[in-house]
Amino acid sequence: MTNLGEVMSTTVTSVTASTTVSEAAELMVRGRFGSVVVLRGEMLEGIFTERDVLRAVGNSVDVQVEPVTKWMTEDPISSSPTVDTEDAVGVMISGGFRHLPVLDHGRIVGIVSLRDLLSARIGPS
Repeated sequence: MTNLGEVMSTTVTSVTASTTVSEAAELMVRGRFGSVVVLRGEMLEGIFTERDVLRAVGNSVDVQVEPVTKWMTEDPISSSPTVDTEDAVGVMISGGFRHLPVLDHGRIVGIVSLRDLLSARIGPS
């Protein structure tokens, strides 16, 4: 059995509530990842994903000034590093999302994508 702590990315890019949609999108493009977490201090406030960028743009908002908090998922489902990857896949598929923040004692310690979990399941090529 593999747990999230073994496959998660420990490099988590975070933004604050005042970060604009454009700034968050630029971070995601530059880092080549599909989400950023929104923190208030050290506490997880939300997650902002590429889907949120598309929703904002599709609603014709000014992404240069619109804050991520208007488009993020507040209080996202999260998991602990000890959760089995198979259980995490089930949660993500049933919830219809592709990025899962990993918390340890309320602090963000990693993030895992559905792609990470499926890659771990398949194993190295």
